[in-house]
Amino acid sequence: MRRRLVISYLLLMVLVLLALETPLAATLATRETDRVRADRLADATRFASLAGPALRGGSPGPLDGELAAYDALYGIAAAVVDRDRRTVVASSGWEPGAGTGPALDTALSGQQFSGPESVWPWVGGPVVTAVPINDGGEVLGAVVTTSPADGVRRTVTVWWLLLAGIGLLAVLACVSTAFGLAGWVLRPVTELDAVTHEIAEGRRAARVRAGLGPPELRRLATSFNDMAEAVSDVMDRQRAFVAHASHQLRNPLTALRLRVEELGPSLTDPDGRAEHRLALEETDRLATVLDALLTLARAEREENQRITVDATATAASRVTAWLPLARHREVTLRLDAGEAPVYAWTVPTAIDQALDALIDNAVKFSGAQGEVTVTVRAADGGTVLTVGDTGPGMTASQLDQATERFWRAPDAQNVDGAGLGLTIAAVLVDASDGRLTMRQGEPRGLVAELWFPAPADVPGGIDGLTGVGGRSETGDPGGNDEPDAGTLPAARPHDDEPVRR
Repeated sequence: MRRRLVISYLLLMVLVLLALETPLAATLATRETDRVRADRLADATRFASLAGPALRGGSPGPLDGELAAYDALYGIAAAVVDRDRRTVVASSGWEPGAGTGPALDTALSGQQFSGPESVWPWVGGPVVTAVPINDGGEVLGAVVTTSPADGVRRTVTVWWLLLAGIGLLAVLACVSTAFGLAGWVLRPVTELDAVTHEIAEGRRAARVRAGLGPPELRRLATSFNDMAEAVSDVMDRQRAFVAHASHQLRNPLTALRLRVEELGPSLTDPDGRAEHRLALEETDRLATVLDALLTLARAEREENQRITVDATATAASRVTAWLPLARHREVTLRLDAGEAPVYAWTVPTAIDQALDALIDNAVKFSGAQGEVTVTVRAADGGTVLTVGDTGPGMTASQLDQATERFWRAPDAQNVDGAGLGLTIAAVLVDASDGRLTMRQGEPRGLVAELWFPAPADVPGGIDGLTGVGGRSETGDPGGNDEPDAGTLPAARPHDDEPVRR
């Protein structure tokens, strides 16, 4: 935008300079030409006063010597012709040219002639003047001079170059001033654009500096900051409400479950015992939903601080945690990764929770004798973790809706779970500037792929990394000491949360 604004200023300046300097340049050329023409007419008039006796008596007298000296001194050819256009006296350099004919016609008609009107640097030809020789009102002949116009052209060229230099200096001054003015005007806009991108990337504390640019943009910056504060406050209130509501509901829900459990021994009817079991399952499901809501609210509230994580170690940890459940469901779960660490630059627990959600889905829906493979590799300038299964997979429309909150596939409505696992994983992956993509497997199944950017450098090796392997200081393999506060319920394999369907 600054370049376009400067170009508009510059174009306006160039137009103004052209409007001012073009008439001035033409005036300078005309003035210099008029000066030379007036000088030549004065010389020709003097020669005409001396030529009268020569034309009447037929003897050139002193006029011959005058013309010769004039030509030798100034390089200006001159000639005296009679009314029949015969040359009476001429200097040594005299040669009739294309411009002398019209000049003689004018002079023999009794009028003075000088031309051209203006000498331009790109036009050749001499300056021609002609003065009639009168005697008692009768035209006896004419004096014609032809002088080279090289000097006039040089003078005009010098004047024009001077004007061009002044114009160039004015343009340079305009460019310098325009850049400063454009920078002053656009600095709030540039900062507003940068702050908007920062807020979009999750840095909601970013604000536009006040007092920059013209008053209108200052008011815009103030209004933008007020709007950002209001939006941030609303988002904080919304997330705080979800987190507080989820947290506050856990205690009465726990008490309700205990009371429902206490009713079990008093139930003797088979139908009553079945309903009692369903009630307990529903309370467990509700607890899972509350835990997922709390985790989602906290994930969205994070300030996107990044740490360097060993994706290979983290994947190995999560595969180990899910192996018991996989064996129980007769699913083969394996890790395909090299021994060398592969590092990723992510927000804390992003890889842990994303893998938990994806492995939980894969194990849950692969069915008996199914296979789930977790792959870790470096690719596309970052780290790629892939979870592939041999289950039924998902349709194209289901893949588009898979990360929506509480979405469940039509054929998985009766399966336990909250439908928030992939939503939480997508939030954490997006906060890490990563990508979560899912596609149909070949020949069947689902392939979910996580891509995270690689860290710029890895100082100090594994011992110097923060969060390597996704472990906290207490050594909890889930990366958090409180599973309900920072990890998915799926991190506890006995909770069967279906996040894919």
